Amino acid sequence: MPDSNLTPMGSKSFEDLKKVNEYGAEFWSARELQPLLGYTQWRRFEDAIKRAITSCKQSANIPENHFAGAGKMVGLGSGSEREVPDYNLSRFACYLIAQNGDPRKSEIANAQKYFAIQARRQEISDAIAADIERLELRKQTAEEFKALSGAARDAGVHDRMFGVFHDAGYKGMYGGLGRDAIKKHKGIPEKENLMDRMDTTELAANQFRMTQTRDKLARERVKDQQSAIRTHESVGKEVREAIKRIGGTSPEHLPPAEHIKQVEKRVKTAAPKLELEDKDAKGLIGKTGEE
Repeated sequence: MPDSNLTPMGSKSFEDLKKVNEYGAEFWSARELQPLLGYTQWRRFEDAIKRAITSCKQSANIPENHFAGAGKMVGLGSGSEREVPDYNLSRFACYLIAQNGDPRKSEIANAQKYFAIQARRQEISDAIAADIERLELRKQTAEEFKALSGAARDAGVHDRMFGVFHDAGYKGMYGGLGRDAIKKHKGIPEKENLMDRMDTTELAANQFRMTQTRDKLARERVKDQQSAIRTHESVGKEVREAIKRIGGTSPEHLPPAEHIKQVEKRVKTAAPKLELEDKDAKGLIGKTGEE
């Protein structure tokens, strides 16, 4: 796994926190990884770790090779120290935690995007890697859509106006076309979800539109329904102009992509389980498992 490609998170990168144990195996402290993945509460981060352990079992790998219970000493205000629960994690364990974390957190989204493509799968093809990237981005966009809906409600948009609010963003970004008009323009059946037919580029642009709208609504403390709708349309127009300035294709001219369900089916067929090379499968026990 090429370490130089991993996006740094915070003041330290993932690789900066790597340690080597007595068996010569690399590992990470869960306590140190926690803030890099956007978690402020250990309880919630440990929930993600427990889900990752379950995923480890389901992928036919041995959890004990990748998740080791440990203790970490932390300082108290009185100058004394106490031990808190911790885990020593293999690289594979970190990958699984990212996959089982909250995709609404930008730190988790970045880690997922990296690990989903770079994880050491046997004989993974470039085509499958592209499929996995699109699947991850589609999942993140769905979460961002929910988050934006919540932000719209906080900004004063009534539930019955959610369709108008979301259409305003599309109209700004797609040159005046709303969701239904976009589907008609692209020849997408009415019953299909528009985002299920977006390719990676189009999904990323829409995710950016939604995150920026959510941030703008909060930053400007919008509390009026019409102002919120105008804000969404305005951000959509700005994203459209940015695409135009860098020479990109206007989103309404991007052809519809293969339905996301077909992509998901292909990935599951190509990689029914995550297999690790012998060295990686041993995780934290390093070379001790060699005969």
